[in-house]
Amino acid sequence: METLMEMARKGEYPEWLKNVEKYEGIRLEKIIKLISEGKIVIPKNILKNDDSFRPRAIGEYMSTKINANIGTSADYVNLEEEIEKAIIAQKFGADAIMDLSSGGDLDYIRKRIMDVVDVPFGTVPVYQLAREKNILDADEDDFFRVVEKHAKDGVDFMTIHAGVNWVSIERLEKSNRLLGVVSRGGSLTIAWMKQNDSENPYYKNFDYLLELLKEYDVTISLGDAFRPGCIHDASDRVKFTEFIILGELVEICRQNGVQAMVEGPGHVPMDQIETSVKAMKYATRGAPLYLLGPLVTDAAAGYDHIAAAIGAGIAGMHGADFICYVTPAEHLGLPTIEDVKEGVIAAKIAAHAIDLVKEGQKERARKRDYEMSVARRDFDWEKQFMLSPDPEKAMEIHTRVKPSSETCSMCGDLCAIKTVKEALKK
Repeated sequence: METLMEMARKGEYPEWLKNVEKYEGIRLEKIIKLISEGKIVIPKNILKNDDSFRPRAIGEYMSTKINANIGTSADYVNLEEEIEKAIIAQKFGADAIMDLSSGGDLDYIRKRIMDVVDVPFGTVPVYQLAREKNILDADEDDFFRVVEKHAKDGVDFMTIHAGVNWVSIERLEKSNRLLGVVSRGGSLTIAWMKQNDSENPYYKNFDYLLELLKEYDVTISLGDAFRPGCIHDASDRVKFTEFIILGELVEICRQNGVQAMVEGPGHVPMDQIETSVKAMKYATRGAPLYLLGPLVTDAAAGYDHIAAAIGAGIAGMHGADFICYVTPAEHLGLPTIEDVKEGVIAAKIAAHAIDLVKEGQKERARKRDYEMSVARRDFDWEKQFMLSPDPEKAMEIHTRVKPSSETCSMCGDLCAIKTVKEALKK
């Protein structure tokens, strides 16, 4: 069976692609062309035939998408809570869900979470490998066995740290990085390579990896193993070395008809975000860019979702396509359900702010802002609540102190909008 990219190159498409056209407000012909060029991806496992699935296009001209990471840890396994996180994340606008579970029965956890997810679903297979056995004792076949397992389960996209090789490790060892490697998958891969004195199986046998992914039309998300984990490491040679390697891997994916997106930094000060984004876009010839943040400061513990939303807004303005949310629990612990909600909303606001200036999306995005402005002018509180990221919270704040008139309790009868309205009537 052909992959979506192979179909697009022949000018063909599955019927469900019309739903993407409607959702994005972009002509079907343009979507097909961008898929064929590898400039947008639509993660959808070939096994997914459920009509409830909501495909999401990621990339050039498409609306900015956000991903929510959930999952158990070795310290805390509560499957029902993770299921609720997935439900809440989708309720408040997550366009994709990734299960990063590393504790409990991972096969069962993954399948249960997938049952409640109707948007693209992603995983990092090497996490499971590291739980099934000591990663240092794994053989090359083990690395591919977990990928095939996840593909057969219906996973739509997978983060694979194929950009880790001896060249990038050598660059790391020569650097003066403060935090070294903060990518969990990247660190596991590096540890295996050093222990076994062998090349990264995913890099060494990249063609075989693509064969497995192609069979199920799984989108590969090329992991940023060397993303900077602090401002000090933001734009070093290690990061740019990986950019080059990932760009080369993207070309191989395209040659093989496999959809590919690329992950990026990390922690980056505001004045360096444009350079990072444009460098990645250039090195990968326009591949969809998936960013964690970037966080614009290291010193926002408890509020990292805000630091990340600031960075995401700037990154999206310069070409980032897919934003991985960050919760208030980042760097501190496993997020709660409320943390997930706050993280999704912060990322969704950033995504909308990006779309206000994004070619292909700004007209539709600005319509929503215009509607909110009209509702504020008319004191139409119900409409304002409806257009808010969290209608219930907006309503609760508005009614916390009962306003004395149609205005809110902040200004009361001194409301500027009301005052000028009445003045202009005279």
